[in-house]
Formats: sequence, C-alpha cells, structure tokens
Amino acid sequence: MTDNITTNAVAPKNELALRSRSSSRHTAPPPPPVEPDDHAFPEDFSSVFDHASTQRSTIGCVIPAYNEEESIAEVIEGLLSQTRVPDVIHVVVNNTSDSTVAIAAKYAGPHEVSTPLGEQFTEVFVHDIGKNPDKKVGALNYGYALVEGYDYLLGVDGDTIAEIHAVENLETEIIADTRIGGISAIYSIDNSKFKGLASFLITGQRSQFAAFNLQNLLRGRNMAVLGGQFSLFATQALREVMVENRQSTPWVKDSEVEDSLLSLQIKSAGYLTKISPVSRADVGGMTTLRGLDAQQVKWTYGAIELMWPGQRGDTKGQPFHPNLRIRWFENLGMLTNIFVRFAFALLLAGSLSLNAFVFSPIWLIPVAVAILLNLRMAMTMYSRTYKDILFALLFVPAEMYMWIRMAHFIRAWTRFLSKKKVDNWAMQAKAEKGSGGLGHWMPFFIAIAALAAVAAVWLMLGPAAQSAILWIGWPIVGVVTVLQTLQMFLRLIRRQHGYKV
Repeated sequence: MTDNITTNAVAPKNELALRSRSSSRHTAPPPPPVEPDDHAFPEDFSSVFDHASTQRSTIGCVIPAYNEEESIAEVIEGLLSQTRVPDVIHVVVNNTSDSTVAIAAKYAGPHEVSTPLGEQFTEVFVHDIGKNPDKKVGALNYGYALVEGYDYLLGVDGDTIAEIHAVENLETEIIADTRIGGISAIYSIDNSKFKGLASFLITGQRSQFAAFNLQNLLRGRNMAVLGGQFSLFATQALREVMVENRQSTPWVKDSEVEDSLLSLQIKSAGYLTKISPVSRADVGGMTTLRGLDAQQVKWTYGAIELMWPGQRGDTKGQPFHPNLRIRWFENLGMLTNIFVRFAFALLLAGSLSLNAFVFSPIWLIPVAVAILLNLRMAMTMYSRTYKDILFALLFVPAEMYMWIRMAHFIRAWTRFLSKKKVDNWAMQAKAEKGSGGLGHWMPFFIAIAALAAVAAVWLMLGPAAQSAILWIGWPIVGVVTVLQTLQMFLRLIRRQHGYKV
C-alpha cells in the first residue's frame, strides 16, 4: 500500500495546482481573516488585513514524520480542517519504527473540503522513505522536491496541531509583502493532558516559548528562527538561498538546528523572516527531564555553532548576523543568572558560617520584580490556564525551571567547547524513548562537588581571609543583581502592543 502511495505522489502536482486555481475562480472572493477583537496591534500589522489580497496562491505542505503514531492523525485532520486548506499534503516518513505510515495512509487520497472560503480540494500523499541518514533534513528536502513548483512550502512537524485560521493568516501576510521569505506561527504547548512532573515541565516550556515569541514580536515581528513546527516559506526565497549558498537543497545537515541556519540564509538573501501575531499552533512538548535536556542542549549547541566566530566543519559562524543578536542576549542573560545564583548561595553560606548574616527586606525587591514579570508573561499568553498563573505567582516553580535551564546551558557549552563530535539528533531520539543514561543530571552532580570543594577551601582559610572575601563578594553580587533587576523592570513596563503569545 505504501509503495503505491509513494509511486503516485509526484505526478499529479501540476494538475493539482491547476485544479486549485480553477476552483478559486468559481468561488466568492475570500474575506480577510478576522483578528481577535481584544487586540490593539501596531499599524504595521493591522494594515496587512485592511488591504488583504484575494489572490489565491498555491501551497504545498510537507510533514516530516519520525515515530509520530500518537499524533500524525490529529496533525493531518488539523490541516484538513483549516479555513485555507493546503493544495497538497505530503507526509514524509523517515527512519520510523512504529505505525506512523499505516495511520497516515488512512488519509491518503483526494479530499473535497467545505470551508468558509468555499469548496476546496487537496490531496494527501504518504511517502515512506525508509532509512534516511539525514533524518529530518532529508525528509524536508524530499518534500521540497515534490512541491518546488508551488508558490509556498508549508512545513509542519508531525506533532503540531494548528488553530483553524493558521494557514489562512500566514498566506494573507506573506502575500501582502513580497519581501517576506518566510513567516512562522506562534508556538505553544497544550498542557491540559498532563499531570505531575510532566505538567510542571510543559508549563515551564510554555513560559519559555511565550517569552521567545513575545521578544520576536516586539522586535518588529522579525523572527530569529522560522521553526519547522509550523512555518510558511516562499519557494522563490528557498531557490535563491540554494543558488547563493551553492546548495542542491534548501536544508543542509551542517547545523544541529537546520531551521535556524535556513532562517539566517533567507535573511542574508535579502528577505524578511517574520512571526505572525495571529497564527497559532500547539507543538509537542518534552514531558521528561531526560527528553527536555536532550532537546534544549541540541538547540543551544546548534545556536552556539551559528554564532561562534570562525569555521567549524561546514558551518561558518556568523556572530554579527541580525537574527543571532537575540541569541547573544540569551546567552549573556543565562550567564548572569548562573553567576548571581551561585555567588549568592556561596556568600550566604559563608556569612552564616561566620554569624555575619544580616537580613534586609531590600533583597526581596528582585524576587518581587521577577514574580511580576513572570505574571505579566503569563497574562500575555493567548491560552493561559491556572497552571501558568500559579507557575508565575509561586516563584519556586519558575525558579526550579530556571535551574533546569541553567543545567542545559552548561551542558551545551561544555559539549561545544570540548569539540567532541556528538550526534545530538540521535541523543534526543534516545532520550525521547526513555534511554540515554543519566547525563542530564551531570551538571547537578558537578555543582554539588564544586560546592563541597569550595566549602573545604573556605574552612581552611583564616577569619581575616574569609571576611575579605565577603567584603569584596557581596558588593559585586549586589551591583550585578541591581542591574539585572533594572533590566527585568524595563521589560515589565515595556509596551506589548496588544500581542498575545
């Protein structure tokens, strides 16, 4: 069954595009997507819908799928339920060991879909490309070869469920400005199905995604990373990227973060990379510490490779690329968080050992500002729940998640600086299956050992040396904390222009 589907996958493409265009001529011009009434977006975005084109483009959707039997049916159904259905949907299954192919094959074939924009036609094809050494990159490039004749390529992960207007809104925005080479939806994670540790980790990831999305929206909607979860690419931009970088395919396996690298290349080719403030999609989250560690270390490691000066293999660092500016700030912020927390803990322990600790209420100001900032971020979430509010208000959950993120940061930088060749994709796959060892605990073991060593050295010092360390250390930590608190306060009072993430 799969072989037949794969064999017939390419031939109907041109015919399908013609049928789609023909169908659009006999339907009423589609109304512009409706934006939420409670938003007060900046004029640069509102004007997009005020002058929305009724032009009908062609969209080819590519879904790279690896062991997605739990979600692939819902993903395909979500695309077939869109107000603007993609003209063709190619599910490219690679390296799978579960029932992804069999489940996706149930949807293979033509589909007539009734939507608010009129009757629409699409066709679903399923391709089992078997063992693929290039993993997701290979699946994406296989899909690109099938849809390169379309105006746009819609990349959708095999665990991403989009809101029903997502494709329609992305298409409206990218058609309205030919300078846009790619546009991404806002990503979040549905936390309604999880409890216990999984719920805590998902809530933390929701907060992390929200902060990243809002930061990009407030930068003129310039998206640093066109995530593969749900992004629309102009195929013309992809062709220019291939020519400019002497590539035979849009995606290359040079980087651990293929979507970040492609985003840089699209930007360098003279196109804009944007994030939509109204298109939304729920992605699959990591529900275990091991899985979250593998994913975050891979992302951080890949980002470091792209921003690090010099050449590492086939990847040339681009430290001054505008899309990487946000990455430098993220890394600097994480270093500051690590320094403040460890220095405070050591100085507090040292002060207690000398009975020199004096509590001051002024120390609660950074905590209060952090809580208010977390709360404002939670209130900015489009689909916030009581879990998001409690995560912010109780402070401890957010602080625990910060320590987990610091561990990921340390592991990524250690792995990068060691120059040891590691297949982070394979490590993430193992972690998601529940294997992969206890490496995600290593930063905590090292931190405990380091604290024990510092304590031993502290006890060997005389009272005069101990007092001198405290006398110098506390002002340094105080100055850094004041600057960090000021930065949080500025983010707290910054206008958000009605954006919801």
